[in-house]
Amino acid sequence: MRIILILLLIGLGYLAFWPVPVEPVAYEPPKDAGFTGDFAPNDVLDKAVTVSLPDGDFGPEDIAVMKDGTVYTTSHTGVLYRIDGAAPVEVDRLNGRPLGLKAGPDDALYISDSFRGVMRWSGPGTLEPVADEIDGAPIVYANQLDVARDGTIFFSNSSDRFAPETMGGTKPTSVLTIWEQSDTGYVARRTPDGQISKIAQGFVYTNGVALSPDEDFLLIAETGRARIHRLWLQGPKAGTQEVFLDNLPGYPDNIEAQGDGTYWLAFASPRVPSEALMPYPFLRKVLWRLGPKVRPAPIHRGMLIQFDGDGAILRTVQDPDGRLGITTGGKVVGNHLYITTLDSLWFARLPVAEMP
Repeated sequence: MRIILILLLIGLGYLAFWPVPVEPVAYEPPKDAGFTGDFAPNDVLDKAVTVSLPDGDFGPEDIAVMKDGTVYTTSHTGVLYRIDGAAPVEVDRLNGRPLGLKAGPDDALYISDSFRGVMRWSGPGTLEPVADEIDGAPIVYANQLDVARDGTIFFSNSSDRFAPETMGGTKPTSVLTIWEQSDTGYVARRTPDGQISKIAQGFVYTNGVALSPDEDFLLIAETGRARIHRLWLQGPKAGTQEVFLDNLPGYPDNIEAQGDGTYWLAFASPRVPSEALMPYPFLRKVLWRLGPKVRPAPIHRGMLIQFDGDGAILRTVQDPDGRLGITTGGKVVGNHLYITTLDSLWFARLPVAEMP
């Protein structure tokens, strides 16, 4: 009996005091309405056709469309591909972990690399950094970006507390940050003269960013709070920030400006039931100590929405069975909606004619 008691005390001590990497703070999330109203379930993405990356490569997080119509994507292993017809073609090996992609006005490809900051590429062997620190401190986790017509770069840094995980890591930065609710994410701006500064701070895992057609505001996805912000860049509200879409049914990832005043937003996962523990930091530590099998993790249920500059939801397309994996972005190119993914062996294409 004494041995059992000792073991029980050791177990309780472990659950209560064993050091963990997260220091949760109390947060009361709004009640999740789920897949209702504008987000009612559908299976539109069942019609999407997957396009595999070569040689078992994976993780095409984003796409970029150049001035001449060339479409690029990258992979988790740092390969740059041209999407050319039926099969992606390797163009260069960038290494790092490229995430967000955007064509610049100089016809170069700009890349948010989670390990190296913001990079510029204009052809094989030309990769160079353009933003890797702010005020002498490194950019810890560059995620997505957009580029203005004058060459100004707006980019998100997801966390200053947790560095991005290496390939195969067991502690995804997004999960750590959201579970902790640490608000060290920010958005920064690099002007054409090379000046880099933070323009919005205090986000729980900053993710997608997208400029409006007139470049008078920037939309910002805050994954950890399931909402989108609008930061005004010009006009009487310049410098002010407001919640644009709130209490979304999933955790937003990339925002892609379509160029016509509408935007595509992907959800990496529906909101997880363990959000119920957000008001209780101690219990969240205990759950983390129980190990990977019980820790929160993304749910494979693909979903993208199209909305306009007033926040009206125009379309919702879903993959309720999670066939595509973790969806990260969407953009209409030609006659197809391209759907990108975090860790799948493919991206997907859906004919626009097949969308509601």
